[in-house]
Amino acid sequence: MTELPQPPNQSPTPSGYGHLPGPPQQGYGFPPQGENPYAQQPAYPPQPPTVPQQWPAGPGGPGGPGSGPGAAPKKKTVLLIAASVAAALVLGGVGYVAFSGDDKDPKPVAQEPTDAKPSASPSADKGDGNGDGGAQQADLNSGRKQGEDKVLWLKTTKIEGPGMGVDAAGQWVVGDTVVKSLWKNLTGYSVTDGKEKWSLPFPAQICSVAPQTTAEGRTVVMYRDGEGENTSCTQLRVVDLKTGKEVWSKEVPKEGLFDIFTSPTLSMIGDTVTVSRGGNASAFKISNGDKLFASPVGDGCNPDSYEAGNGKMIALVTCTDEDSTAEVHGIDPVTGAKGWAYRLPAKFKVTSIYSVNPTVIDIGNEQTKQRSIVVLGPDGKQTATLAGEGSFAVGCGDTGIFRSLATCPSAVVDANTLYLPTAAGTGKANEIVAFDLATGKDKWRVPAGGKRILTPLKAVNGQLIAYRKAEEEQGGEVLSIPAAGGTPTALLRHPSGPAAPIERTFTLPRLDYVDGRFFISSTHLRAQGQDEKLLMVFGK
Repeated sequence: MTELPQPPNQSPTPSGYGHLPGPPQQGYGFPPQGENPYAQQPAYPPQPPTVPQQWPAGPGGPGGPGSGPGAAPKKKTVLLIAASVAAALVLGGVGYVAFSGDDKDPKPVAQEPTDAKPSASPSADKGDGNGDGGAQQADLNSGRKQGEDKVLWLKTTKIEGPGMGVDAAGQWVVGDTVVKSLWKNLTGYSVTDGKEKWSLPFPAQICSVAPQTTAEGRTVVMYRDGEGENTSCTQLRVVDLKTGKEVWSKEVPKEGLFDIFTSPTLSMIGDTVTVSRGGNASAFKISNGDKLFASPVGDGCNPDSYEAGNGKMIALVTCTDEDSTAEVHGIDPVTGAKGWAYRLPAKFKVTSIYSVNPTVIDIGNEQTKQRSIVVLGPDGKQTATLAGEGSFAVGCGDTGIFRSLATCPSAVVDANTLYLPTAAGTGKANEIVAFDLATGKDKWRVPAGGKRILTPLKAVNGQLIAYRKAEEEQGGEVLSIPAAGGTPTALLRHPSGPAAPIERTFTLPRLDYVDGRFFISSTHLRAQGQDEKLLMVFGK
């Protein structure tokens, strides 16, 4: 292993990992061809940010909202109802770091549950673009096996859009409503049956969304300042997701001559939303749009971007010295004042944010290929460096010089544990590893079993909630794993049969599990006039 150079005034750290990241992962399942039209959603090639047509700026992966402008789409949305009964993760890493070592004792493997009860199989619209949401029936639950749960509904859409397709990065669950962004619209659907509750059009394409919501069910969305090629992602809007009503809209003012709004990222905490873009950042009140603060311009060490999570805010900072030294600052989300500063070793930069509170970051030196995952205490001092066996995705938020880092969607942190999925090789299973943030050592690991893929979703009530990806002939599962480790318990077992290949072929999906329901949605559509799956919901 390569020893990480020590930052100034930091105590020596144990060897983390210093291996060169491997090849990029394509994320969740680039689909094979099949007979099911909704299981044939083709992948789209990754694209570097450009002006004005770029990949979305939403959190995580290569996708968020913001495809290139074009003529307004002609769309027809279809609802496939599979039952009448009843937070933000875009998957996709851009590199891997391999920890060294061999597997020791076998660990618990996710097991098939045996106590779930079967139920009837309702029907679904076949989704040919001409249905009325239920008149023509195709049963997505027809292949359910004993103990498997249900597809509640599937939303598909037919859009004729620009050549690069359209983006659909936003997904929020608020009470009895799930809201999905799709190019120039936000639409709210009933979580129980998928019926549309409201739709809010935007003047131009949505180009960034915040993954969070306020306690009142509001979120923040950005859209372009017009149609055509010479437009920018400068328009800010707060939306009430319960009602589908706009709260306010405004243009984000430039902070200096070289403030380029190419791919802004949004982050929310309390009554504050930050807009980070290409080396500049500013913050506004969510309640009324008043400006709170902006990153300083000039000599010294100034924030490039802000990121919030779990009640805290940090800034990624670049200094104007000869080495362009990088720092991480603790930030007051109301005033923008610096609370603490952590200085990285020379030539190192932050390549991933795994958690804001506690602060867990991946740092690396592009020239020497040295990397390490470090843990910072409440005062910004380094307390641990992670070390363990396996190959882990890194750089999940670092997608180019015009885009600010966002918290990795496939990393989950609770009070003292970081949960990371290992990289899955072709035809091989991965596992989830739990790291003790106090010592940096791995505490336990749970293999996915077979050739499956496990992804952490969230930590709640002393349990890690994880998703086991569907296979061609077997549905996915939502699992609960005790924080202390142990055998997973299935919370939902998704049906086999015609539903499984549809579920398996969502490309770079956004995932969530709320109130006993699992939500999986597309983040980009090809928009070539053919039916494509948009949002699928599972439950009991």
